[in-house]
Amino acid sequence: MRLRSILLKAIVPLFFFASCKDAPKDTTTAAPKKVTVKKDSLPQKSEKEAEPEFVLTEDNAIDFFFNYSKTLTENTVRITTDFGQITIELFDNVPYHKANFIYLTKKGYFKNTYFHRVVKDFIIQGGNADNAETGKKRSDIGRYLLPPDTDKGHRHHRGTVSMPSSAIDNPHMLASPYEFFIVVTSPGSYHLDGEYTAFGKVVEGMDVVDEINAQPVDEGDWPSRNIYITDAEVIR
Repeated sequence: MRLRSILLKAIVPLFFFASCKDAPKDTTTAAPKKVTVKKDSLPQKSEKEAEPEFVLTEDNAIDFFFNYSKTLTENTVRITTDFGQITIELFDNVPYHKANFIYLTKKGYFKNTYFHRVVKDFIIQGGNADNAETGKKRSDIGRYLLPPDTDKGHRHHRGTVSMPSSAIDNPHMLASPYEFFIVVTSPGSYHLDGEYTAFGKVVEGMDVVDEINAQPVDEGDWPSRNIYITDAEVIR
């Protein structure tokens, strides 16, 4: 009996110790740890990301295009329309207008605009549209005009690409930078010389120009159906 009592006294503490060691921890009531994040460790907007997009204005456009023209090696733009492609070669000695046309082309401005004015046996005029997309593009690029540059010897022969003056009160014939027209008249419309800036010529696709000029129009020379410029790209 004495030996049994001694053995029981020795075994019970060992059983209790083993049970306590192997029992799983109860995590159902454990409170979640609070994680403190330092403010400096959060992602911060870089200074570059915070800068506003560049917008052209009356104050900066001339300087911008003067400098932009110095970087250009390209001088040819291809316009794709509902009726085919028109390839335009830009004159090097009309730097502001050339630079403006290439800049707008690279910005994707002309895509989904229209040839919105068709005057029979005279001109087709493009670069505008009555859709929200075009209005937004103009707003994003900026509001500005270009000075005339009519004394470089370029005449308004058939196929000449020129820039219309702005519709606003404009005694100095400042050019509307978003639009252009192509002369259809043979051999040309020379009464426009000295009034509008010729800045390029059609080198391929005058048959497309003629087909556009042959389309029916409503009052105000607006084509009866939209004639889209589906794409424009600088090709060389």
